[in-house]
Amino acid sequence: MILSTDAASDEAMPPDVSVFFDKPTSTFSYLVKDPFSKACAIIDSVLNYEPESGSVSYEGADQLIASVTKQGLELVLLIETHVHADHLSAAPYIQAQLGGSICIGANITQVQDAFGDIFNEGEHFKRDGSQFDQLLRDGDTYKIGGLTGTAMHTPGHTPACMTHVIGDAVFVGDTLFMPDAGTARADFPGGDARALYQSTQRILQLPGHYRLFICHDYCPGGRALEYETTVAEELASNIHVNANMTEDAFVALREIRDKQLTVPSLILPALQVNMRAGHFPAPENNGRVYLKLPINVFQ
Repeated sequence: MILSTDAASDEAMPPDVSVFFDKPTSTFSYLVKDPFSKACAIIDSVLNYEPESGSVSYEGADQLIASVTKQGLELVLLIETHVHADHLSAAPYIQAQLGGSICIGANITQVQDAFGDIFNEGEHFKRDGSQFDQLLRDGDTYKIGGLTGTAMHTPGHTPACMTHVIGDAVFVGDTLFMPDAGTARADFPGGDARALYQSTQRILQLPGHYRLFICHDYCPGGRALEYETTVAEELASNIHVNANMTEDAFVALREIRDKQLTVPSLILPALQVNMRAGHFPAPENNGRVYLKLPINVFQ
């Protein structure tokens, strides 16, 4: 599904943002374009993966590729806001056709250490982030044509979560959801509810009119699908981190809530692939690729 949003008019160089939705994983991917050039970036692409058969397909990625190609754009960056646990990245597939650098937060090494141990990866699996083309640290900037993007380290959901501020558009990954859905869980290895609260406060210190683009929406209460809010709207009514929520109250709420959540259905394949920048493990001696299924890993 392809959605769209108009750029705000009160920023010097607000980006053009096109929104793509993967219904099976409730994930939004974003095509971010410099309005004064052909440069663009793709944020949080999705590979279609069917766990029952172990098969992959590329419908969602092909929609992104078709949009870039139709507009004659130049793909500069493939940005991963974090190592996703609920979908597989299509970044290598898109890169093979359109170019661009795959980037993620520098703390990916912490995620690789944790899950490298969980999946018993051997010495062949490097835990230095070298599978990615660029590792971004807090405050690092990058260019998308005439646009300047800034990486903001916002850990809590994972140690490597980064929020990307591009003009008036803020891509928050899983750190924040729509106001009626609150915030991300913080109970996976490396997660930290207190760090998550502090990260949300950094985002909510941005100008009130800044547009926040979220990574998932699960339509609480059966409402229509939504993907965009503002800093002001989150401060006013986010059920977890509104202006009246204290850090201690949030931590207590988040920890209680996380104990009630089920594990994402694609977490085991997603982590093995996404910690490799979207690449699958190398084929074994029979030419087949395998993903591991550790038992009782999250108990």
